[in-house]
Amino acid sequence: MGVKVFMIFFMLTSTILFSLVYIPRKISIPISNFRPIVNYLNIQKSNKSYPATFAYLISASKGDSGKLKRLLRALYHPGNYYLIHLDYGAPATEHRDVAKFVAGDPVFSQVGNVWVVKKPNLVTYRGPTMLATTLHAMAMLLRTCKWDWFINLSASDYPLITQDDLIHAFSELPRHLNFIQHSSHLGWKLNKRAKPIIIDPALYRRNKSEIWWVIKQRTIPTAFKLYTGSAWTIVSRSFAEYCIIGWDNLPRTLLLYYTNFVSTPEGYFQTLICNSKDYKNTTVNHDLHYITWDNPPKQHPRSLGLGDFRNMVLCNRPFARKFKKNDRVLDKIDRQLLKRRRGQFAFGGWCSGSSTGDQKRHNTCSALRSENYGVLRPGAGARRLKTLLTRIVSERSFRRQQCR
Repeated sequence: MGVKVFMIFFMLTSTILFSLVYIPRKISIPISNFRPIVNYLNIQKSNKSYPATFAYLISASKGDSGKLKRLLRALYHPGNYYLIHLDYGAPATEHRDVAKFVAGDPVFSQVGNVWVVKKPNLVTYRGPTMLATTLHAMAMLLRTCKWDWFINLSASDYPLITQDDLIHAFSELPRHLNFIQHSSHLGWKLNKRAKPIIIDPALYRRNKSEIWWVIKQRTIPTAFKLYTGSAWTIVSRSFAEYCIIGWDNLPRTLLLYYTNFVSTPEGYFQTLICNSKDYKNTTVNHDLHYITWDNPPKQHPRSLGLGDFRNMVLCNRPFARKFKKNDRVLDKIDRQLLKRRRGQFAFGGWCSGSSTGDQKRHNTCSALRSENYGVLRPGAGARRLKTLLTRIVSERSFRRQQCR
């Protein structure tokens, strides 16, 4: 009887997870208009473009609207695309606040590359609904705009370099590379993640609750090899397409398997890419994040502060997590690394002055200068990131760190 009940739950949750990912969901702008607005800038006439383009998913939950708005300003660049997902469980006032913030910013409106998911998912911590939200965002961004890499961040993340730095550093990289930290050595996760069976109530309920644990455990799969790693990835457009409309059945097989897996985002993409003959040799074993963990057993990242600033700079990574709201270290990052003033955007060629008479504007970024669209002004952050990329993408390091 118990096995029958479990099978019913498994089939129900798996079916609903598929619907969350593959059935189109509404966004705050009609899908026919869900593309960059370039007429104002005369970009098409000038044929200006950027050498690399990123599509961001920024996920937030209840109480994160303040962090989300600050992060978006620090991350913003007219050459990229941004999709915001605020958890369904957040109060209506927060949803309105975020929508008003995006709609009311003149630069966002002028360029038209920032969107908010109108019908968001209910997300459960450590549940598969976190993965469903990521795949949902991939599907929408693939359908609507052209980009080279997809980056998933949370409202607790923050950049350590400007977007000009990031674009410049990535411009010379092959577009098929996927930055997915992975390992086949499961360690403690074997008994704590791989064998337990869970059910995420958010797949079929509108009320927030914890994941449910099934008493019976399962054995390790033999049809594919399990991998684990960081939930924070930078994946190529090609691999994103494979995840959503994969030409073999592996993406869907693993999606069904991970429906009942603890902390799905820490295993799905790793297992998928390392079991795919087409993509397993495209992995760079790095998540490009600076994170410090509790010890043991490295389950929760420690909140970063001023004491971590030097290490953050020396690590040469473009992102760090996690940060508390308006922590003083964020002000230092804005001031010294992003050249960002309060309420403004991070420094970039797209908004900076272009002549000696505009000297004061070199340190401010509050409005778009359309004649500067396509202009990059990389700085020390680009040099730091290039140092890291040169090391991890080098022939020796790249081959040694492939899926095993």
